[in-house]
Amino acid sequence: MPEVEIVEVGPRDGLQNIATFVPTETKVEFIRRLIDAGFKRMELGSFVSPSAIPQMRDMEEVIAALGPLPDDVRGMVLTPNLKGFQRAVAAGLENPIFVLSMSESHNQSNVRRSVDASIKDLAATLETMDPDRKLNVRVGLATCFHCPFEGVMEESVILKTIERIVSLRSGMDYTISDTTGMATPAHVRSLAEKCIAAFGDDASFGFHGHDTAGFGVANILAAREAGVTSFDTAAAGLGGCPFAPGATGNIPSEDIVYLFERLGVSTGIDLEKLLAAGVMITDASGAKIASHTQAIPRARLFADLNGTPPRDAQAN
Repeated sequence: MPEVEIVEVGPRDGLQNIATFVPTETKVEFIRRLIDAGFKRMELGSFVSPSAIPQMRDMEEVIAALGPLPDDVRGMVLTPNLKGFQRAVAAGLENPIFVLSMSESHNQSNVRRSVDASIKDLAATLETMDPDRKLNVRVGLATCFHCPFEGVMEESVILKTIERIVSLRSGMDYTISDTTGMATPAHVRSLAEKCIAAFGDDASFGFHGHDTAGFGVANILAAREAGVTSFDTAAAGLGGCPFAPGATGNIPSEDIVYLFERLGVSTGIDLEKLLAAGVMITDASGAKIASHTQAIPRARLFADLNGTPPRDAQAN
């Protein structure tokens, strides 16, 4: 088994902020390329209001075109409310993501309700689940570190809110999220350690970051030092939250896969295929590539990955 899990969020969090509509067939090809690259868990898209996120208006069509995923691949979809959850279940999906913010201001901006109302909505959604269907619920905890409207968040407030959510049901999966990309490694490590210590017996925690301040890679390493082994990233560094002013793209999947493999940490991802998927989706969507790894000459990239200097270095 890979030592760390890289969760690909490009098809949802990566594409949602692109103004030009990406055709359904392009989204499907992107997802299939990511599966071929070795991702075992990824965000396929979101069941949200088309008026809020026009890019996701074809979710039913994407899911239908994809057909059944391989047995070892978990395709997740964001469902911000009960209606979205019902649409996802009707489409045959079993890995819903429920997102709520830790800050009141961002939750109002993102889903138009208070944090308390979102927690109650999550509780009501959990109660509607068919006990005979084994749904794997993931809860995305936005603005755990910094809010675009309120600034740096207090850990004690975050932990109290997480405690309320964890008490709803044991065994759920959570992502502590640096939604604005402004967290520092020290803050990430501190909160991750506290979450694992306080709730690790009832919940598992991943880290979702953005790279606005250039701390994305450092924050992932800090989270891993705290005991986190699952990390959200997006091919080519696509993304940016439409409801978090100033937030830039996700941490590039290529950069994290390349880093971990250079460190001798297995990810289970074929880097060459991942690089090709990133080029394909940016070419098709018009988005810019934000990955450092994409800019490295391929001969040098793979020579370094294999521990063999490229020929030009050997000659010198």
